[in-house]
Amino acid sequence: MLLRLHEVTKTYPDTEAAVLREVSFTLAGGEMLALTGESGSGKSTLLHLIGGLDTADSGTLAIDGTDLSALDDAGRAALRRGTVGVIFQQFNLIPSLNVAANIAFQARLAGRHDPARDRALTDRLGLNDHLHKYPEQLSGGQQQRVAIARTLAAQPKLVLADEPTGNLDEATADTVLSVLTELVGETGAGLILVTHSERLAARLPRRLHLRAGRLT
Repeated sequence: MLLRLHEVTKTYPDTEAAVLREVSFTLAGGEMLALTGESGSGKSTLLHLIGGLDTADSGTLAIDGTDLSALDDAGRAALRRGTVGVIFQQFNLIPSLNVAANIAFQARLAGRHDPARDRALTDRLGLNDHLHKYPEQLSGGQQQRVAIARTLAAQPKLVLADEPTGNLDEATADTVLSVLTELVGETGAGLILVTHSERLAARLPRRLHLRAGRLT
């Protein structure tokens, strides 16, 4: 099992109620699911815990057999470099690097930079004519494609996508999701897609819904 959560709970100091309450589920390699829920339901918090960007108060969370509670900050950072890839809604591209360098960045950190893979990704994502450009010279859809390429170039086993189409128009969002699921499917990685869109969630084979910190 690629991902296993058992009764994961998270509370922040400035809140009385738990943001996440005894969340349990598993995800196999190659499996894709949509995570939905209203704003404040705990979706981003859950993604941050899985990505090692935060730690749970209780429960167990294991990725590829590694218990995240046993890792320190450096260990969780290494997990993000080598096992988990995160695609953010705000793209988080590096402004001072051109498209080619942005795509190679994560893979270089992971020690997996493969120029041939980069070329294959940019070809599939329609980025070959933009490799010399900088993020500010790209449209929102193009920046999101670069963010997808950067994540997949590092060959993660688990891809976390936090509202990756939230800043895109409907047609562009459909295209980006299609390319994302196709490329992730070809690698055999697992995918968790956080989305507010019922329409996009329906395109994935499995769905979980968070309400007030609990899965329903």
